[in-house]
Amino acid sequence: MWCPSVSLSLWANAWLAGKAAPDDVLDALSLWAPKQSVTAYDAVAAGHTGLPWPDVHDAGTVSLLQMLRAAVGRPAVPAAPGVPRQMRGTINVVLPVPGDVRGLAPGTQFGRDALAAGEAVIITNPDDPGAAVGLVPEFSYAGEETDDEPDDAELCALSWIVYSLPGAPVVDHQELGDAEYALRAAVRSAADALGTIGLESAADVDDPRGLVEQLLESTRQHRIPDHAPTRALRVLENAAHVDAIIAVSAGLSRLPDSDHFGARVAAVLEPVATQSSSQAQIASDALRPLNGVVRSARMAAVTAIMNSAWND
Repeated sequence: MWCPSVSLSLWANAWLAGKAAPDDVLDALSLWAPKQSVTAYDAVAAGHTGLPWPDVHDAGTVSLLQMLRAAVGRPAVPAAPGVPRQMRGTINVVLPVPGDVRGLAPGTQFGRDALAAGEAVIITNPDDPGAAVGLVPEFSYAGEETDDEPDDAELCALSWIVYSLPGAPVVDHQELGDAEYALRAAVRSAADALGTIGLESAADVDDPRGLVEQLLESTRQHRIPDHAPTRALRVLENAAHVDAIIAVSAGLSRLPDSDHFGARVAAVLEPVATQSSSQAQIASDALRPLNGVVRSARMAAVTAIMNSAWND
């Protein structure tokens, strides 16, 4: 888990499918912040979800669960014995970045806030396409007095802001197998591009592998529902390794070799302090596409995990 929107989506979906308890949802979110709340951004969102309006105030965790149930709707009754029931609504994670805002309605406050946060959750109900809502997480810090996060501030709360949407957005889903293949192909392309130029060490780091492992350990603290397919877990693990290595690649020496996929990636994503500006551009161009591939792979894995909750 690398962001609260994924934690909320996976565990809320598992709960609605009967594969997790309400406390599992709240426990998963508590790892991000000790206090959770939910607030309607506008009157329409409040009407769709049952959140307080017009006297806006932060509702607690029970209201968060009630809001999820209201937004998604009740599961459909199986058409025949032995046929898995299907969730009436859908939960989707979006990970927007400048230049890639798939799933966001243009010109909306939700779209702007989701882009600023880099993540959001979209919930739709096919019985009422006009009742789609979007959730954007907002962290609060103890002693926070300005919009800038204080360096020594203590994270104290995670608020979910609920927005009404103009309609059910179209969210593209990549097949998990295709996403895994694209991730591996992108790593090979980066290795080939970097291998064509002479790279020098950008900095002297005693334990680059340790830096990568620190980033990975923070994501491993967040549990994933037990019904998750093995392949989806593998894709998430590989994507996390690539993401962590990209994050520390600037200024690192060559990372030790290992049989692990992440270590193989680390070995080719060496420091990119090069001998010329043209080499620096080649290295930058080689690494840049990996960010988009990682996002797509993660979203494909998350979608596969959520779908698996409804397969008995």
